[in-house]
Amino acid sequence: MRFRGSLLLLPLLAGCTAVPQPSPAPQRAPPPRPATTQAIPPTRPVAPPAAGFRVPEIQRAPGLEGVIEQDTASLTRQFGAPRLDVHEGDARKLQFTGQACVLDVFLYPLSQGAEPVATYVEARRASDGQEVDRAACVAALRR
Repeated sequence: MRFRGSLLLLPLLAGCTAVPQPSPAPQRAPPPRPATTQAIPPTRPVAPPAAGFRVPEIQRAPGLEGVIEQDTASLTRQFGAPRLDVHEGDARKLQFTGQACVLDVFLYPLSQGAEPVATYVEARRASDGQEVDRAACVAALRR
């Protein structure tokens, strides 16, 4: 009888014990909706500067007299065929190279519609790009 009484109490005891329930996953906010995209209006070409033609500044330095204000034909006679010949608008860049250095010559027209001539020179070592004396580079690359 004791055994039967114990069996009757068993379901009552089972109801008193709590079985741990997994906690509900935290609610995540829905991902933000992308803003409605608006059509981008077509771009207009950039208008030319209102000031019109600008006279370039001319670099003046000892040793550059035979380069500054020379045209492409004259520079090619002095240094040979350029490694690079880049045109951008009415400007031009010629690059001459040798073992001693790399010479970049920038040509701009001195008046509107004129042929571009050398107005600025940069020189550097080919090995590491460090700046070198411009006049020494010009002398080293001349034929």
